[in-house]
Amino acid sequence: MSRATELASAEERLRATHAGFAPGAEPAWLAGLRAEALARFALPSTRLEEWRYTNVAPIAAGRFEPAAAPSLDRETLEEISFPVFACSLFVFVNGHFAPELSSSEGDNAGVRVESLARLRAEAPERLEPHLARLADGKQHPFAALNTAFLDDGAVVTVPEGVEHPQPIHLVFVSTGDGVMVSPRVLVVAGRNGRASLIQDHVSIGPGSRFGNAVTEVHAEAGAAVELTLVQREDDDALHVSNLQARVERDARLTTHTLTLGGRLVRNDLGVVLAGEGAEATLNGLFLGTGEQVLDNHTLVDHAVPHGRSAELYKGILGGRSRGVFRGRVLVRPDAQKTDAQQSNPNLLIGSGAEVDTKPQLEIHADDVKCSHGSSIGRLDPNALFYLRSRGLDEARARDLLTQGFAAEILEATGQPPLAEALRELLLERLHRTGETA
Repeated sequence: MSRATELASAEERLRATHAGFAPGAEPAWLAGLRAEALARFALPSTRLEEWRYTNVAPIAAGRFEPAAAPSLDRETLEEISFPVFACSLFVFVNGHFAPELSSSEGDNAGVRVESLARLRAEAPERLEPHLARLADGKQHPFAALNTAFLDDGAVVTVPEGVEHPQPIHLVFVSTGDGVMVSPRVLVVAGRNGRASLIQDHVSIGPGSRFGNAVTEVHAEAGAAVELTLVQREDDDALHVSNLQARVERDARLTTHTLTLGGRLVRNDLGVVLAGEGAEATLNGLFLGTGEQVLDNHTLVDHAVPHGRSAELYKGILGGRSRGVFRGRVLVRPDAQKTDAQQSNPNLLIGSGAEVDTKPQLEIHADDVKCSHGSSIGRLDPNALFYLRSRGLDEARARDLLTQGFAAEILEATGQPPLAEALRELLLERLHRTGETA
C-alpha cells in the first residue's frame, strides 16, 4: 500500500469514527465550526514543506478511538505529581475534567478555571468570541481534527486588572490503549491581567496513545501570560501540540515548551504580536532518546511596529533520535522598530542522533533589529577532561555538562521546584536508555 493510500485510509477511519462521536447538545455556531473543521482535515504528507521531517505514518497506522473518562485515584495521581501540584490544580483524565482530583472549579483569586464541556452546555455565548478563532484548521490539520472532536478541556479567564498569585496547574493524564485524546485549553487574559499556567501532559500505564492538544491564548492590552508546556508521556505515545496566541498592545507572552517523552512529537507554536509594544519570549527544550522524533515549528508574526520577540530553543539528542527545529520570524511591511532574536543550539550525545535546524527571518521592513542562528555540537572534551581531573567519573561529568546545557531553559520557568523535578526527569530518561554511558 502506498503512503498516500495509507493516509487516505486513515482519514476515512477517522471520519467514520467521528460519525459515531456524540458531544451532546451545542449551539449552531459550534456545530458549524466542528463540521467545517472535519471537512478541512487531511493527514499531512512529507511532501509538504511544513511536514518534511515529520512522517505521521505511526498516527495513520493506529486505530485510535476517542477516549472515555476512566476513574483515577488520588494515590495514582500523586505518583506522577510534581512539587507544583500544591498549586491550583485541575486534572483532566483522557481529556475529561475530573473535579474529584482538582481544586474546586470556579473562582481562584479572581481567575476562573472552568470545564469547557460545562460551558459548552450551559454558557456557550462565553466561548463564541474566542474558541477556535486562533487555531486555523487550514494551516494546521491536527488543529482541525481537535476541533472536530472537541469535547472537554480547560477555560481560563483572567479578568481585567487581576493578578493570580501562583501558577495554575492543568494536568492532562492519558491512560488506556488505542485511545485518542483531544485536550483543549482556552486562555483569555483581560486588560492588565496577570497569570502563570503549567500545562502538563503525562501518561499512566502501558498502551499506544495519540494525544492531539490545542491551546489558544488571547492576551488583551497590558496583560501578561506565562505558559509552561510540559510533555512527559511514555515512549509509545504519539503527541501533536498546537499553541496559537494573539498578543495586543503592551501585552507580554512567555512560553516554555519542554518535551521529554513520546515516540513521535510535533509541536507547533504561533504568536501574532498584534499591538504596538507587544512582547513574546519563546523558550524550548527537547530531549530525544532511542528513536524518538521531536519536531518543533514556531512562527512569530510581527504585525505592527515596536514589537519585541526573543526565542531560544535547545535540543539534546541521544541514541538514534531525531530533532527538528524550524523557527520563522515574520516582520511585516509596517512593523518598523521590530526587535527579534532567535537561537537554536543543539547538543548531540548519541552516535546516531541527528538534528535538522532551520531558523528563518522574513523581513519586509527596513528599520529593524533582527538576528538568528543555530549550532550543532557535542559535549566539550576539554570540559569533560577538566571535570574528570577534579575527581568525577566520566558518567557524572557528562551528566553535569548535559544538565548545564539544559539549565538555562529550565531555570527560565521561574519555578525552582519544577525546574529541579524536570532536571531529575531528564537524567532519568537519559540513564534509562544508557545515553550518558
